[in-house]
Amino acid sequence: VDQSFELAKNWYQLAAEQGHVRAQFNLGVLYNNGQGVEQDYLEAIRWYSLSAAQGFSRAQFNLGQMYEEGRGVKQDYRESLKWYQIAAAQGYLQAQNNLGRLYAEGRGVPQDYVRAYMWFKMAASRGVVTAQRNLLESAKMMIPSQIIEAQRMARDCEMRDYKDCDDHGLFARP
Repeated sequence: VDQSFELAKNWYQLAAEQGHVRAQFNLGVLYNNGQGVEQDYLEAIRWYSLSAAQGFSRAQFNLGQMYEEGRGVKQDYRESLKWYQIAAAQGYLQAQNNLGRLYAEGRGVPQDYVRAYMWFKMAASRGVVTAQRNLLESAKMMIPSQIIEAQRMARDCEMRDYKDCDDHGLFARP
């Protein structure tokens, strides 16, 4: 069977309009990439948002990227952070890496290498190569006691299944 993005769009549209979470996500991808449709970031955001509202972590992650890069929306690191946090809490590894990057760069949050290391550590330990590199780079900006603290935070977060790991009150630090 020949690949047809136009045909895929038609089928996804039918399912997405009935609330199918993956079809909504896939329709967002088609609009985001201009596959089988004219590229339309606003339409991509619309479909990602519907899928994300149903808890689909890949859609939540993609929304985070759209806000981080300002595609179809005004660039908004705080909104990006929010969507990455929601996806990361479901164990979405690339969202964990991107959260670490936002903390390391101080985008949408105060720069915090300890929290960045924590997120990089969790994604890196599950094989995300970019997170492994980011982990090494962030460690260069830290003293040993900060690394130990970040490792503890990562362990605690993993023990809670990634829930409430980015609550600033959770990890009280001086």
